[in-house]
Amino acid sequence: DHGHEAFPSSFNELFIGLNDEEKEALKLKQKFEEDAMREHWDTIQKADKVLILNYDKHGIANYIGGNSFLEMGFAYILKKPLYLLNPIPNMPYYKTEIEAMKPIVLKGDLERIFD
Repeated sequence: DHGHEAFPSSFNELFIGLNDEEKEALKLKQKFEEDAMREHWDTIQKADKVLILNYDKHGIANYIGGNSFLEMGFAYILKKPLYLLNPIPNMPYYKTEIEAMKPIVLKGDLERIFD
């Protein structure tokens, strides 16, 4: 126990067991009806650090999707320490922006967040 409390998105659990089409429909509902982006903003404002769990997805190693990229931007603007679980992905359309935010890359080792 390192004395930290995690605040994962409460929206994620609803995706378990859904197919891709159902997930996309749920994402739209969450964004428009449940104001998910503002909820994440509020959570990030209260946080000491922001950790992005960038696993392989859609055939891209260490993928960072739109929501995670937005959360990274929130953290950067709020001057919160920003961590990536895995290295910065090779995603040309916003790799430079991710690098400019200077995230601390944990190289798969969550214990490094406590250094």
